[in-house]
Amino acid sequence: MGSDAKTIAAPDKRTWAIGQPRQARESNVGFYLVIASLLFEFGRPQALIPGLKFIPFATGFDVLLILNVVMSGKLDLSRLQTKLWIPLLVVMAIHVPIAVNNFWALMTFKDILLTFGLYLGIVTYVNSLEKMLTLMKVWLGVLCFLAIMGITSGGRGIGGWMGDENDFCMVMNMAVPFGYFLLFSASGIWQKMKYLGFLGAFILAAMATLSRGGFFGLAAAGIYCWYRSPKKLNALIVVIVVVLFMLMLAPATYWDEISSSTSNDTMTLGTGGARLYTWGIGMDMFYSNPIIGVGQGNFPWTFGSYEHGQSFNDKSFAGRAAHSAWVTLISELGLAGIVIVGGMLLQCYKDLKFVRRKFTPPGSRQKHGQIVQAGEDIRMYLARAMEGSIIGFIVSGIFISIMWYPALWIMVAFVVALRNISEMQSEGALPAAAPTTHPWRGISLPRLGERPISRL
Repeated sequence: MGSDAKTIAAPDKRTWAIGQPRQARESNVGFYLVIASLLFEFGRPQALIPGLKFIPFATGFDVLLILNVVMSGKLDLSRLQTKLWIPLLVVMAIHVPIAVNNFWALMTFKDILLTFGLYLGIVTYVNSLEKMLTLMKVWLGVLCFLAIMGITSGGRGIGGWMGDENDFCMVMNMAVPFGYFLLFSASGIWQKMKYLGFLGAFILAAMATLSRGGFFGLAAAGIYCWYRSPKKLNALIVVIVVVLFMLMLAPATYWDEISSSTSNDTMTLGTGGARLYTWGIGMDMFYSNPIIGVGQGNFPWTFGSYEHGQSFNDKSFAGRAAHSAWVTLISELGLAGIVIVGGMLLQCYKDLKFVRRKFTPPGSRQKHGQIVQAGEDIRMYLARAMEGSIIGFIVSGIFISIMWYPALWIMVAFVVALRNISEMQSEGALPAAAPTTHPWRGISLPRLGERPISRL
């Protein structure tokens, strides 16, 4: 009987029954769709592998993301940036039947709607610091690949919307702050060398484009990086190295192109004068359609109607782009576009300021919180990288028609995801003011049975 009792009691000693019942692990399908969509939107393997270009992978992944978010019940419209997507899409939808060129209004609306799918995927499924760091690994890997391809192809991206040198330069400008700030966050010589290599590749790729408008965006991103640098002396050394790097490796024609940006010939007869003429016509479009503009994608198609017999050097510029993201926005979507996109950018600044303040130790803060020290939480470094990236876009966009490309909208999604993660600081994390020199302070220690958090 004793042996029978032991036999009956044995099943109660299962190790998996100790403590609370194990919960089902959250599916990572949505996160994998985000990674795949970014790879095909930015890395563009479909442009390199024969046959893939005939399959709309990026479109398919974006559609799957929209369906996945909606069906999962996790759709969250609480963030202002997400709320502002709704009026943006409504204004664009209104333009589809009434724009001068309905086809381009429809195609631009479709592209932005699909980008919204990727945006929703990022803010929904990049919901932990581990996933954010994994996403940043993929993001930096794709950007480095693009930089190498751009350098070897004379400053051109891998087809699609990055095929033009100016547009490709904008992407590299947005990449520079990530290489810079993650260099300061890294611990160990090899990690630092890796990010220094990334930074050098991004800068060299930007220079290979010979983009004069892109140069101003690169300079703005560089100035921001120095202003927000964790250690000013170390930053000065990095800046000197970067400048020497640029002087030694810049193409022979690079500085000639840059110096000609403000020459009299350029501003009166060249591209500078042409841009000013184009922008003036764009403002006429806005004055005539101040509320919702002439419609997305319709600047080139309505340009001729607003020239009223004018020309630049006896040439009409009808059919050409605005050569400015912001002239594109104000002429195509009017005040509605200004309020919507301006609201997104302002909220991004507030979100990133929140993250910076939360994860910067009080003892290291100075006026405006611009001086920080090494050893802070990785989220603080990511916040600065994202802010510098947006500045690179804003300044580059003064001279380049990049408004409806995915770059800005994806960066807004990164900001929202980072803010969400920062508000959900995991239990057991070290407080922001804890004295430590470890560069990943603020990340909770993994519990028994959990995978360790990945590092950049």
